[in-house]
Amino acid sequence: MGAVRIMSEFDESRVLDGLQKLDSQVIGAVYDKYFPEVYRYVYYRLGDQTLAEDIASDVFVRLLEAAQGRRAPQSNLRAWLISTASHAVMDHLRRKYRRPVEALSESMADLGPSVNLEFDQREQNRFVREAYAMLTSEQQDVLALRFGQGYSLEETAIHMKKNVNAVKALQFRALAALQRSIGEVDYE
Repeated sequence: MGAVRIMSEFDESRVLDGLQKLDSQVIGAVYDKYFPEVYRYVYYRLGDQTLAEDIASDVFVRLLEAAQGRRAPQSNLRAWLISTASHAVMDHLRRKYRRPVEALSESMADLGPSVNLEFDQREQNRFVREAYAMLTSEQQDVLALRFGQGYSLEETAIHMKKNVNAVKALQFRALAALQRSIGEVDYE
């Protein structure tokens, strides 16, 4: 069964069966299809490209380990991957909380006219990240899924195992908390 045929039809039961059998074409096709989505989710949560690549790659290593140990997902592969990514992000944040690290800039800022603008942008980004970090884990999840991943309310509700109205309320509270912390937030 060719990887192109698998992914064009994307019969999830055949894909899950291929994972159980450790079919390299299926594994490659799953990686190609879902890596960008897992990466975007992690990047939205952490705001660090290198870290997002590492954690997203680790999610696929976990998938292979699960498949090898006959613990691969039995249904809804996409949800399994995002859920695993969510757990990996939380593990990273717990480790970071225990041992905070101050990131250093890899390059010296040049003294051109954009230094002030770049500094203001970095400060604004830092301020938003700090406000985002003060949200509850559920609030961070709903914002990451809705705005980082572009999930619909229904998809978000399924992923979070909540009803749509609960997701709407959680999103509203998360945005309101951000607004209180940083001022004006665009609700669109």
